Amino acid sequence: MTAEEVKALLEEMACTAAAGTGDEWRQAWTYLTEGLIDDGTVSDGAYAALPHLVEAAAALPPGQSVDFWVDMGFIVTAEDRPPVPADLQAGFSAALRLAEQAGVRSLLTVGTVEIARIPAKVCAFLALSCVAFAGHHTATALWSLEPQDGDLLLVCRGCGADTEIPGFFVDPVRPPFEAPALPGPAPVRQGENPWGEVAAAVRDGALGEGWESFLRVAREVAAAGVPPETPGQAVLCLVAGMVAAKGDPTWAGREWARKLMLLTGYFRCWSCEQTWTIADGLAENPDGAHPQNHRPRAWTATDGPAATMQPAVTGRTSDATTRLRRDGNALLAADGTPWGHVSVFADSAPGFTGGVDSLTVVSRPGRPTLIAGAGVGVAGDKGVVCLWEPADGRLVHDPLPGHPDRIRSMTALPLPDGRILVATGGETGTIALWDPFTGQPVREPVGNWLGGVTGMCAATVPDGRTLLVTATSRGAVRLRDPATGESVGRLNPYGRPIRSIAAVPISAGHTLIAASDPQGGVQVWDPAVDDPWERGAAVQLSERALGAADHRVAAVAAVPTHDRTLLATGDDRGVVMLWDLATGAPVGDGLPTSTGTAGLPAMTATTLHDGRTVLVTGSRLGRGLRMWEPGTGTVRHIALDVSVTCLASAGPDLIVGHDRGVLTLPLTGQ
Repeated sequence: MTAEEVKALLEEMACTAAAGTGDEWRQAWTYLTEGLIDDGTVSDGAYAALPHLVEAAAALPPGQSVDFWVDMGFIVTAEDRPPVPADLQAGFSAALRLAEQAGVRSLLTVGTVEIARIPAKVCAFLALSCVAFAGHHTATALWSLEPQDGDLLLVCRGCGADTEIPGFFVDPVRPPFEAPALPGPAPVRQGENPWGEVAAAVRDGALGEGWESFLRVAREVAAAGVPPETPGQAVLCLVAGMVAAKGDPTWAGREWARKLMLLTGYFRCWSCEQTWTIADGLAENPDGAHPQNHRPRAWTATDGPAATMQPAVTGRTSDATTRLRRDGNALLAADGTPWGHVSVFADSAPGFTGGVDSLTVVSRPGRPTLIAGAGVGVAGDKGVVCLWEPADGRLVHDPLPGHPDRIRSMTALPLPDGRILVATGGETGTIALWDPFTGQPVREPVGNWLGGVTGMCAATVPDGRTLLVTATSRGAVRLRDPATGESVGRLNPYGRPIRSIAAVPISAGHTLIAASDPQGGVQVWDPAVDDPWERGAAVQLSERALGAADHRVAAVAAVPTHDRTLLATGDDRGVVMLWDLATGAPVGDGLPTSTGTAGLPAMTATTLHDGRTVLVTGSRLGRGLRMWEPGTGTVRHIALDVSVTCLASAGPDLIVGHDRGVLTLPLTGQ
């Protein structure tokens, strides 16, 4: 954006204002906005140019400037905007007052002889832009207002967690809750009020039967001049009322307005269980935001298109135990009741930076269980292996060095002679074997040309052998002899790249291998067959069931139950499905999508001492987990203060690898 470009645009706008017609300036304005704001970032020179542009736009006929005011609204509500320089503050503030007057004039002119009604979406953007010029924080909803998408993403002002409400924007026809109440006495704007005529434009009946109280709030806000102290819910009533009055076609304006009125309700955060106004969840740093203590009816992250809002009641025993949060070394329920102790593994070891990328559990009869984790050396480009005692979190050995690349996967490898090794695979294809009890390498790290190792697991075959299965980003899935590390067979005949891999026992001495690819597909193979094209005992998952659920698999995991081992598949939306590998059919209803644990999934499963199966899932680099009992359908949410990288389970304990180390927490309460 140059001074010459701004000057040329001002001249074109002046010509249009003098002639009363013409839109030659629009193309230049569209080009110039790319210099004023780029991907949500406002340029440093915008504050010097905008006052002159606002003055020129205000002189245009009201019907000519609608798009300008909408663009201006996005600029002044952008998330990444520098502070206004002190020497430009007075001029920019005056420009906003002028923009508010001219923008409201354009809004009122819509639907008259001067300008036809405008699309409902544009009308909503124009109304919110005018709210932005008035200095109200609710206008930042401009950046997240997409009712046609159906879903709504909100931010909890208490804990910062995202809450996504699927299927939120449905036409309610009648109000599903009461209209918001204005505080008494209601704030009134001092000085000139350009919104006075707007109150008259918002008429009862514009939305249909039952919405009169919402429209009454809209008129009161307009009459007061939209002061900054006005609750965001009430301002959204005004925006919706103007969409109903001016949106085109009329039926679409009413439908959009009713959907917007849903934003005047409440939502309950999935993480901290507090209830907030939806307006506060939409706005950027809303003034006066506070949790609601009067238990209003509220949407939650599990509500869908046909869901009925449930009262957001907190503190009940049945609800409190479904939400867990870490507080230091304690895991607490939502009501503060202790659930269990959180143990933090030691990370003060030479050559180890603390964060881990992969975990595995080393369990051998008669020997203590160990937790193996793959971390990064202090140089930042070499992998190290750490071994901890889970009871007290102490390091059993100094970190095991020697991996020339960063370790991306690892697995415990139980051998027929009773020994257990740990196998590790690096991002450049290096494979190594370690004795976890001596801390010595069994096979020095050796590279291969098949690509970075994306997954490893151990497979048993009917002839009594235990094989190491390695998968790479190039689609090379190899069966390896643990004694030599050499390939003795191959799987994945189609050669698709592998994203995740898991071993699923189907009998005491026979394991199947399941793997997911980057396209969301799943393949099941039998390592007991010599020809990778032969099916053997493998049964593929039902394509019909996968398609019906729109389930694009990103991760797989074995799930032990009391009578068999199931396969779990997880996608990037947080959905988890269970499968019987004997039939390829899904088992049960699965775990639905979730905000806070959606993303590239990490999963682990275990069977508790009482026979219950528990599956834990979360997103890598996310801070939330879900504990799911498939047998009962119970789901518990865990809020952490670290970014999860990987998960493992050892009996009743969950092992969490994160960006700063490893911690354990109990899967059963005290």
